[in-house]
Amino acid sequence: MLPKFDPTNPIAAMSLLEDVTTNVKKIQDSVLEAILSRNAQTEYLRGFLNGQLDKQSFKKNLPVVTYEDIKPYIDRIANGESSDLICDRPISLLLATTGTSGGVPKLIPLTAEDLEQRILFGFLYAPLVFKHIEGLTQGKSLMFYFVTRESETASGLMVRFMITCVLKSVNPTNSFLWDRVQISPHTIATCEDTNQGMYCQLLCGLLQREYVARLGAPYASSFLKVIKFFEDHWNELCSNIRTGRLSDWITDPQCVLGISKFLTAPNPELASLIEKECSKTSWEGILRRLWPNAKCIEAVVTGTMAQYIPLLEFYGGGLPLISSWYGSSECFIGINLNPLCKPSDVSYTIITSMGYFEFIEVVKDHQEAGHVTSDPVVVDLVDVKIGHDYELLVTTFSGLYRYRLGDVLRVTGFHNNAPQFYFVGRQKVVLSIDLSKTYEEDLLKAVRNASLLLEPHDLMLMDFTSRVDLSSLPGHYVLYWELGSKFKNAKLQPDRKVLEECCFTVEEALDSVYRKGRKNDKIIGPLEIKIVKPGAFDDLMSLFLSRGSSVSQYKTPRSVTNEDALKILETNVVSKFLSRKTPSWELHELHSSR
Repeated sequence: MLPKFDPTNPIAAMSLLEDVTTNVKKIQDSVLEAILSRNAQTEYLRGFLNGQLDKQSFKKNLPVVTYEDIKPYIDRIANGESSDLICDRPISLLLATTGTSGGVPKLIPLTAEDLEQRILFGFLYAPLVFKHIEGLTQGKSLMFYFVTRESETASGLMVRFMITCVLKSVNPTNSFLWDRVQISPHTIATCEDTNQGMYCQLLCGLLQREYVARLGAPYASSFLKVIKFFEDHWNELCSNIRTGRLSDWITDPQCVLGISKFLTAPNPELASLIEKECSKTSWEGILRRLWPNAKCIEAVVTGTMAQYIPLLEFYGGGLPLISSWYGSSECFIGINLNPLCKPSDVSYTIITSMGYFEFIEVVKDHQEAGHVTSDPVVVDLVDVKIGHDYELLVTTFSGLYRYRLGDVLRVTGFHNNAPQFYFVGRQKVVLSIDLSKTYEEDLLKAVRNASLLLEPHDLMLMDFTSRVDLSSLPGHYVLYWELGSKFKNAKLQPDRKVLEECCFTVEEALDSVYRKGRKNDKIIGPLEIKIVKPGAFDDLMSLFLSRGSSVSQYKTPRSVTNEDALKILETNVVSKFLSRKTPSWELHELHSSR
């Protein structure tokens, strides 16, 4: 585990960072030893290890598992049984995942000690950003956070999202750390009404615009949600600033109290300045124009979030995009040691004390040759190889053992002795017809290629998802695209030829099994793009939020099967386009690997 250090001392943090990336094997072995010795008497480990706590027995006898394998144990704890089913320390709460990937939120056990470790993890990477970006210390951060209303299990065990846990860990003894770096008061960030909290955080940022040195949110998608909300409310925000009076619909006591410290008098000059910028024909560079002293935008922009990079660059007007860390509800994992690198080049360095990490080597299916890897090779952290892809396994202090996270990472290098990974995506087939399997990574790349065709027409891809349509034969892939314009009030009338070419470009980027099914075997129909009304993906998000997802952690699902989600998309379709050309395929591709 991370040793405790003074979070206000950047030298201590940097020294610790060097240690955990240098003594990698020693730290990993000691982490595993500590986890096994602590939890030796749990029902789960006794059933597999029978008191044999050495590393060899762990690897030989403990199975690699998915969430479904451990769900019965978590359900028993949720229903009131003791935490020592899986962990020697009390499970203080269950973390809910967003549920947008698999449809139903997972519940991940977390101890108080593990939560403290994750908060320390944040202080570990903070000095890196200050070191690389000049001027950050001269202002504060306008980072948008939102809590989600918590719930309880039948036995009274708390269920929260990770962001909510971190926000609610701020208390009178440590609140000075929040006040030192954040523009918005903690009382506003912890408002449970998302719209009121978002509005008041924006109002705080505008009233203190000269002091904002950093903008952002946990994920690119949640930051874009804020920008969209700002587009819809800037007139009202200007009115509040001009009159010095808060809108009547802001009634949450925390928001009213928090904003009262800043909205103290009319400021017509500031209101007019904001109004002038927001009224311009294009919102390109709006963030830099409104917050002239901002040095960067901080948000996760890797994996499925990479799709939003062009939008952030459009609104940011050249502000660097910083993707600082990599983690999940199950475990916090890595830090970006080079914050100013291109978003497409981000690699995360594994922090070896956060858990015990193993890796399953991923060999893309040789679908053409019919080859399937049935016995995956599992290697230790110190044995990964540059250029290879791996699925991550985590063993944690909170009761997860050899747990498949589902993320695919590519080794790009090493910092000291700790490997650095590029986040490839989820190890998940998102679309499939017959023998064709399209992985999330491949779909994202294909859509990214196609969306480039929109740029000469001043159009932007705001969001997308997909499904397989088997209502007619042959079945075919359907993409739902929401488009936006670079200019305000412009009509979204995409040229048919451009969208048909987008369909073809997506198909050309998919693998040879798909293209063979389209061209030769004719078992896959032409790919279809359906354009949906602006706001359709907001409605999709609202559906998932109504079912317990979190604004801060929401990720648009890249494929949908849920009937209610499909109904929202289909009712918002305004135009349809089919690929008019057949993708290329050559016989020699039959034996080439993906």
